Amino acid sequence: MSVAFRRESDEEHMEPKFERPIAPGPNLVTPRGLALIGAKVVELEAAVAGASVEDRDAALRELRYWHTRQTTAEVVAAPAEGEVGIGSSVTYRLNGAERSVEIVGGDEADPAAGKIGYQAPLARALIGAEVGERVDFAGKDEAIEIVAVA
Repeated sequence: MSVAFRRESDEEHMEPKFERPIAPGPNLVTPRGLALIGAKVVELEAAVAGASVEDRDAALRELRYWHTRQTTAEVVAAPAEGEVGIGSSVTYRLNGAERSVEIVGGDEADPAAGKIGYQAPLARALIGAEVGERVDFAGKDEAIEIVAVA
């Protein structure tokens, strides 16, 4: 008997839809990051309410992810004056070029906009440093010089 005659639908051969993965470790966020997560939850709740039957599962999956991120969020206190931490804007010198980044929570990260997550290797190298300090990075001793912290 042909497979076409015994199958109820094509959906049994489709890829399963998995939950969106959650990064291991604490969900550290800035106050702005928590507000962004809250706005995303509100947006997705509205999308679920107006979603068609076909789109509802995907919208619910996204909503579950953001609800989890919202409930597990830990707002980080501002770092000490002049010390690099989550929420800091840092200007640093690497290989003779001066660059600036802001260290934020994972969901708030946007490298193209100069926002890197605290889990990124560059952020891990910078956190805890102070202006004028040189830190190791990418296997090189004192590769980065901290120019300014705001």
